[in-house]
Amino acid sequence: MIKKIFILIPILAFSLSVSAQWQHDEQKEKQIRSMEAAHWDFAPDWFYYFFHKDYSGAEKYWKWRGFKSSYHVRFKESKSNVKGVAARRLLQIEAEKSKAKVVEAERKRIKELNDEELRRFTDRNIDLMYSKYADYFSELQVSIKDGLNYCYTASKGKFQKAVKELADRNEVINSNIAYLRKTGQGYELENVKREQGYAKAKTDMEELKRSVFKLANLCHAYYDIK
Repeated sequence: MIKKIFILIPILAFSLSVSAQWQHDEQKEKQIRSMEAAHWDFAPDWFYYFFHKDYSGAEKYWKWRGFKSSYHVRFKESKSNVKGVAARRLLQIEAEKSKAKVVEAERKRIKELNDEELRRFTDRNIDLMYSKYADYFSELQVSIKDGLNYCYTASKGKFQKAVKELADRNEVINSNIAYLRKTGQGYELENVKREQGYAKAKTDMEELKRSVFKLANLCHAYYDIK
C-alpha cells in the first residue's frame, strides 16, 4: 500500500505541474492576444479585476441564471488605460505609409527640379541651332563677298565708300552670329533665343545681299569689265 502511495505521489505532482503550466500558458496567451490581436480578454478574471483593473479594463456585471445568478467579470478595451498594441501599431503603420508618400512625393519633386535644371544647363551650354543655318550662311557670305569684290574692282575704287558701308554691315552681322555661337560660363543662352538671333541674322544677311546685288548692277551699268 505504501509502495503504491510513493508511486502515485510523483504522478500526482507531475499532473499538478502540467495543469498549472497549462493554466499559466492559457493566461499568458490571453494577455498576448489582448495586447497584440485585439482579442480583449484576461485570466484569471477576478485577479485582473482587483489588481489590474486600469490595465485590463475589467468591470463586474450581474449575470442572471436563476439560482446560479452571480457577478462575473468582463474586459473592455475602451476602459483600459493602455489599449491594445494592434490598434496603435495599425496607426503607426498608416503614419509610416503617409510619411513614405510624403517622402516619395518630395523625392519626385526634387528629381523633377534637378532634371529641369540639367535640361536648362544643357540648353544654355550647347548650341543646337547653328547647324540649321550654317550652310545657308556660308552661301550668303560667298555671294556678299563676291559681290563687294566685283563692285570695288569694277568701279576701280570709285564705289569704295559704298562697298565699305556694306562690308561694315556684314561685319556686324557676322559678329552677332559669333556671339550667339559662344557657350560656357558667361554665355549661357537658351537655344530658343539663339534661334531667334540666327533668324534675325539670316534676315539681315539676305537684305544685305540684295543691297550688294543692287550696287553690283549699278556698277555693271556704269563700268564694263572685260
